[in-house]
Amino acid sequence: MQVVKSKSSILPEYPNMRNHQNCMATHLTPAMYAKLCHRRTPNGYSLDQAIQTGVDNPGHPFIKTVGCVAGDEESYEVFADLFDPVIKERHNGYDPCTMTHTTDLDASKIRSGQFDERYVLSSRVRTGRSIRGLSLPPACTRAERREVERVVVDALNGLKGDLAGQYYSLTTMTEKEQQQLIDDHFLFDKPVSPLLTCAGMARDWPDARGIWHNHDKTFLIWINEEDHTRVISMEKGGNMKRVFERFCQGLAEVERLIKERGWEFMWNKRLGYILTCPSNLGTGLRAGVHVTLPHLSKDPRFNQILANLRLQKRGTGGVDSATTGTTFDISNLDRLGRSEVQLVQSVIDGVNYLIECEKRLERGQNITIPTPIVHFK
Repeated sequence: MQVVKSKSSILPEYPNMRNHQNCMATHLTPAMYAKLCHRRTPNGYSLDQAIQTGVDNPGHPFIKTVGCVAGDEESYEVFADLFDPVIKERHNGYDPCTMTHTTDLDASKIRSGQFDERYVLSSRVRTGRSIRGLSLPPACTRAERREVERVVVDALNGLKGDLAGQYYSLTTMTEKEQQQLIDDHFLFDKPVSPLLTCAGMARDWPDARGIWHNHDKTFLIWINEEDHTRVISMEKGGNMKRVFERFCQGLAEVERLIKERGWEFMWNKRLGYILTCPSNLGTGLRAGVHVTLPHLSKDPRFNQILANLRLQKRGTGGVDSATTGTTFDISNLDRLGRSEVQLVQSVIDGVNYLIECEKRLERGQNITIPTPIVHFK
């Protein structure tokens, strides 16, 4: 590792975070900064680059943000003194120093995966995957970003059957293709959230970015947005089991095709799948539904019920949207320390509990707050 700052220059460089409320600001101290600010990953990524998004964004109106990002796989080791406590806070007590992560993509283990479609409008499971040996979006060079696109698109072209589809490059798509992707709600735009732009994820936009989807438009992969890839299985209605089955099948095929071409995904026993934001480590999985809860959403116990079930609610417009009306995006809060099967099952059980509460309130009956789920102590 390179030493690039003299000790006398450290304190004047320490960021002013007196009014900050993100996880990074909670755990970074002057002593830790002094220890880590000299270090660089083998790709040259620094502590100041890792924390810049948290320095520039003191807080968020709807969630407590993480406040730091990885520039490469090695960031989580070189800056472990900061990342480890941030990970422990964000992931409900998971201790990356002493615990190991389990991956389980066996969809046959899922129980009761069909929701009542009078309440659930759509179902979705997403994750991310990173290509080992290439820097992550906050720090990648143009050449690395283009290599990610080449490797992934080449692999996706090998998908067959229900997974077969087409890639649409943001730099070369036609106006007709662009409008169709907008109409399908598939197109991702240049990041405008300061959480992403301050981390460097919008550089050179839209170079080497694109969207791939199967012909049925139920299996999508975003390339070079916040992560190397975002893998999404989705459909209208409440069949979460079928959505997860497609998700598992598609991921297995993509990983097989990637490995056939001499590449592999970033993964280790301590942190699971490695992604840009520490909040997405482990499974990287967010299983969610759009669900209408007109009675429960007005009940003062709603937020406590969600917290005890380890679920989070968002507006249907995404992480930066407020929750308005009575339709919510409900998904798992945890990512790390529990397997994909466990997390999807927790969403199924939790959303069914919410729907049962809604039905009871419709009938004028009482509801109860469930016992909190505690994973790690």
